[in-house]
Amino acid sequence: MARIAKLEIDDSGLSAPTPEIEQERRVAVFDLLEDNSFAIPGREGEAAPEGPFALMLAVRDGRLVFDTSTEGGDKVAEFHLSFGPFRQAVKDYAQICESYFEAVKRLPPSQIEAIDMARRGIHNEGARILQERLEGKAEIDIDTARRLFTLVCALAPVK
Repeated sequence: MARIAKLEIDDSGLSAPTPEIEQERRVAVFDLLEDNSFAIPGREGEAAPEGPFALMLAVRDGRLVFDTSTEGGDKVAEFHLSFGPFRQAVKDYAQICESYFEAVKRLPPSQIEAIDMARRGIHNEGARILQERLEGKAEIDIDTARRLFTLVCALAPVK
């Protein structure tokens, strides 16, 4: 099965998230584990590793790390991505989320909906960037990319 069955996030060394961001992160993890598509392509003529997979997301040396193993703990792949290509999307997403959380408290539904549409657009852009950065390393669908992008935002050193 080409999917993530277990997900760990190493957020040691990061500042505590706001309650809203922590809730968004919990929802992303729950949704990701419920439904995702994650495959590691075969390398150098070898067959593709079979899932389901366990994934550890972490930040090491300022880079986003995808540490992938089998559910049994056998190492499958580890790849490091620069946060650079995500910087603007993460920054924009953090700002629009802040506006959205404030809007929910005090604005009418029509204005909340407009902010939410913008938020989804930025989220989709971040997911697309993630899919591009993972090309050749891992194959993910757009819904999996969206959920992982939420987690990338929670780990990103750039806010």
